[in-house]
Amino acid sequence: MKLRIVWLFPVIIFFNLLYGQVVTTVPVFPTDDDNITLYFDASKGDAGLKGYTGKVFAHTGVTIDGKQWQNVVGPNWGDDANQPELTRSNSNPDLYTLVIGNPHTFYNVPASTEITELNFVFRSEGSEGPTGRAAGGGDIFVTLYKAELNVKFSLPDSPQFVKPAESVTFEATGSGADSLVLFIDNNKVASTTSNTLQYNHQFNQSGKQQAVVTAYSSSGNKSDSTYIVVRAVNNIAALPANTEYGINYVNGTTVTLALPSPHKKFVYVIGDFNNWEPDENYQMNVTSDSSTHWITLQNLEAGKEYAFQYYIDGKIKIADPYTDKILDPWNDKHIDAATYPGLKAYPENKTEGIVSVFQTNQTGYAWEVTDFVKPEKEKLVIYELLVRDFITEHTFKAVTDSLDYLERLGVNAIELMPVNEFEGNSSWGYNPSFLFAPDKYYGHKNDLKKFIDECHKRGIAVLIDLVLNHQFGLSPFVQMYFESGKPTADNPWFNVNHNFENTDAHWGYDFNHESAMTQQLVDRITKYWLTEYKFDGFRFDFTKGFGNNWKANSSDSWGSLYDADRVRLLKRMADKIWEVDSKAFVTFEHLAENKEEKELADYGILLWGNMNHNYNEASMGYNENGKSNISGTLYSNRNWTEANLISYMESHDEERLMYKNLQYGNSSNGYNVKDLETAIARQMLVSAFFYTLPGPKMLWQFGELGYDFSINHNGRVGEKPIRWDYYQDNNRRSLYKVTSELIKLKTKHDVFNSNDISYSFSAATKRLNLSTDTLKVTVIGNFDVKVGSVVPQFQNTGWWYDYFSGDSIYVSDVNTPVSLVAGEFHLYSTKKLGTPEKGILVDIDETTDNLIETYGLTQNYPNPFNPSTTFKYQVPEESKVVIKVYNLVGQVVKTLVNETKEQGSYEVVWDGTNSSGQKVSSGVYFYQLRAGTYVETRKMILLK
Repeated sequence: MKLRIVWLFPVIIFFNLLYGQVVTTVPVFPTDDDNITLYFDASKGDAGLKGYTGKVFAHTGVTIDGKQWQNVVGPNWGDDANQPELTRSNSNPDLYTLVIGNPHTFYNVPASTEITELNFVFRSEGSEGPTGRAAGGGDIFVTLYKAELNVKFSLPDSPQFVKPAESVTFEATGSGADSLVLFIDNNKVASTTSNTLQYNHQFNQSGKQQAVVTAYSSSGNKSDSTYIVVRAVNNIAALPANTEYGINYVNGTTVTLALPSPHKKFVYVIGDFNNWEPDENYQMNVTSDSSTHWITLQNLEAGKEYAFQYYIDGKIKIADPYTDKILDPWNDKHIDAATYPGLKAYPENKTEGIVSVFQTNQTGYAWEVTDFVKPEKEKLVIYELLVRDFITEHTFKAVTDSLDYLERLGVNAIELMPVNEFEGNSSWGYNPSFLFAPDKYYGHKNDLKKFIDECHKRGIAVLIDLVLNHQFGLSPFVQMYFESGKPTADNPWFNVNHNFENTDAHWGYDFNHESAMTQQLVDRITKYWLTEYKFDGFRFDFTKGFGNNWKANSSDSWGSLYDADRVRLLKRMADKIWEVDSKAFVTFEHLAENKEEKELADYGILLWGNMNHNYNEASMGYNENGKSNISGTLYSNRNWTEANLISYMESHDEERLMYKNLQYGNSSNGYNVKDLETAIARQMLVSAFFYTLPGPKMLWQFGELGYDFSINHNGRVGEKPIRWDYYQDNNRRSLYKVTSELIKLKTKHDVFNSNDISYSFSAATKRLNLSTDTLKVTVIGNFDVKVGSVVPQFQNTGWWYDYFSGDSIYVSDVNTPVSLVAGEFHLYSTKKLGTPEKGILVDIDETTDNLIETYGLTQNYPNPFNPSTTFKYQVPEESKVVIKVYNLVGQVVKTLVNETKEQGSYEVVWDGTNSSGQKVSSGVYFYQLRAGTYVETRKMILLK
């Protein structure tokens, strides 16, 4: 009988432990030398895997020397083949077992190295599904004890909230103890000489009461504590006048906090002001309709930062979802002081999960520009920028310091990829968690305001990329109403299930835009960024997801077919934005069928127009079957009446043109797009047929320098090399300058937004004709990898001016074909539009030092010439001599000399052919002599 009692009692305690805690172990106080079995209760913690029926895996590592997540098993997230799978219980489908055995063996840690914790996140199959975490969404850490006196409560597993006269069961377990004693508010209420203790206690007195269990032995004593809150009846009271959801600053010592919380029974505010424990003085009032809990905090220290959370129904703790600053226990430790000076420390060992911050008497930002005039929509040239991958310091301050570079480039708008708080530090930002708080990984909120102010000084508008299709598990809006891995049916903001059956369109949890509370939240968010930060508009991610119509049709798995409900919701949102700022840019990443996009565009909304494929085919030199047809760049070609198509060759979401040029570029007879110089020249070519087209344009960061790292480098959303050194390369800098010139033409001359347009874009040689009453422009280019001809169809006879060369031609027949070498292009106008910097398409710096007296390079008369010309040159001493002919876009047409020459006089003839022996077209060319460190370049004109 005694043996049976000894055997059964620990089993009873064990299953009681399972009942209360997300993770339990056998033994109860495991050491790093024990054989350990772990039990995971998916219904506890954040309950992200509650009710999940697929396989469950452990992403697990250990803590060594205070550093968590060491020796991760199968280190890559989502590695089903190498990470341990848990075993589901037959009797309880939310209960799982993982046999670890000896931790040193399981985690491959030397026996001499002490392991102090086991680290876990439990996950579904693959890398995208639900996870099981601690309450609040944090990682799970299991303490490994030393083999000595220990004690802990197993019940209650967390502080309990009870009504008066309600009883609470206490269970505690010790190891190595002679006795266990339970105290409630310092009064001894139970004791045992066993290593297990059970006791029921009825609580009658209101307020918070402390429970302590102490284990005694001859070696000393140890204690564990929890508390019980006997809560008062909610005080029903109306919200104070002019109170909004979130943090309301009344004066320097008073703050009113308001939380939308329908169906929640009671809420306490915990924080720095009450030692992070619920107190009857901090139980929130509730409005008569039970929709909102609120409280006014007085006698605060003016100017002091206070961290706080809402403790809801005694079950979850959340940060204020409207806060403009959070403290993150997992990621703040990786933000250095240079990025965010004086960052308030997280309240370690006082709470768990993300906390919010308020501060009265803040020093506001003094705006210098208060009357910014936004650029015209049709002349927008937007620079899409990810702070993380744009500048090494990844801060708003550092990006501000780089604005001269962007101003010289000529862009008149910058679109920041999401900068509100997202999960983790290093991210694209499309995993948002707090929609009103700038992410501290990028710096202080006033640094963001300074950045916008400095942009406005330069005439540059700033757009913020907002993600209102979804949020992830650390969002308070998700956490407040969440069970079994999904938002609950009573969640005021989220759908229980995604509005797309296509799982590729599932990101996080799906906002329900039909909900009045979601609409109220969206309007609050957009107004906030427009007024508090003076953003000039928005880019909204995946707006096809803003409707609730399920797309079960396999032919419409991305919801691209017309949806009247979605259109109604999107127009409603736009109207609310324009009520705040009638000139605000409202931009959608929609990519739906043209009928829907046209309706939205005609309403005044800007829409992304992805032309990556066509421009990349053109830049690589593949034109068969019209694959390089770029006519979709024109809003008029889509039958739109408004120039509201933001077309782009690259965005954050597409493969980089230069990468594909260098990897897959076409070639013919020595002309090879895979050669770096040629690939750069091809980018100049496509740019000439991009920025000159009517309607707003967008470029992805460093596209102006020919950024050539794949989008999949270090993983699709992983950090990319930051290559400011590209600007020091002559060829890449020339691309920057050509891009800058084209942008300036776009933004300064109305002809590039004219409706009087004709074009031929389907073949390898392309033309564009633009006209106004006072100016006409013709652009011609050869996108082939061999010589081709194009009929420019000049709009009139007479003199035309070649923008990039500064030369002029007289057109007597507008239909005379023009022969163009591969990659060659010209931009002609009936009036001089200015002359770009000399050498913008090729390095034509003419040497003026005294070396010209020793090395001589001259060209025989005539110049212009036809059909050939002779170069004479002198070599004063034995030298390696290289003479090359270049076209206007910097491509080598032909190498005439490439050998060592002895002292003497020489000459070489160029017969107007390229390296393949084909005749080149008439036009401007450059010839260059290189000998040792001496370089001399001059211009010539070939006539036909």
